[in-house]
Amino acid sequence: MLTRYLPLIAGVLPLAAVYLAFGIGVYADALPACVPLIDGCVSVSATGRKPPGSFLFRAVMLPQVAFLLLTWYVAVDWLRSLDPNLSRYMSRAIHISSLVSALALVLYVTFLGTKEPLYEFMRRFGIYFFFIGMVLTEVFVVIALSKMTHVMRHGLLRRQVRTMTALSALPFALGLLNFYLKATLEDPDAAENSIEWIAATSMQLYLVVMYFAWKASGFRTQVETSLRP
Repeated sequence: MLTRYLPLIAGVLPLAAVYLAFGIGVYADALPACVPLIDGCVSVSATGRKPPGSFLFRAVMLPQVAFLLLTWYVAVDWLRSLDPNLSRYMSRAIHISSLVSALALVLYVTFLGTKEPLYEFMRRFGIYFFFIGMVLTEVFVVIALSKMTHVMRHGLLRRQVRTMTALSALPFALGLLNFYLKATLEDPDAAENSIEWIAATSMQLYLVVMYFAWKASGFRTQVETSLRP
């Protein structure tokens, strides 16, 4: 069923949209030509503020909210299928943090491009909490997986869980680096932009790896009913 492809869609779709929107902006001379992950010439948000690329950015990011919510909801079912004794607190933590990140993404996209101080505050509030909620959700999932000894004995799944762990830890390391650069560089904007691109990309790649983890575990869903003819 389409459900098994949710993390792949949620991972690839926004990446494709952001990088394509950036390319459109460069082609239209709305954005500078560079490699944003390295040069940090623009922020990720700039791709959503400058038309014509901004139209694609917004068109994808709002549906992405639904894809994320569905992905993490099914992810909890996946974890429970791997371990029926999955902690109720861990399930709630994943649901709550994923809901926070999804609602924050709605807030961010809604006020993206506005210049009034209050709206700009709401946009920054949204993007910060989206990043925090997303990273925490990813961390909770790998913590749950790492506690499942039968999963960690499976060679392919073990490697995928370790890759997911590294990808979920990367934004924390980048956040610390960002604080350091802000305190030491005279003009840290380019470095901050580059860090933002790398962190956003790593969070989306996590979902792609999780798709392959679902596949390796043989995870599938089905629709059932208690009514019989």
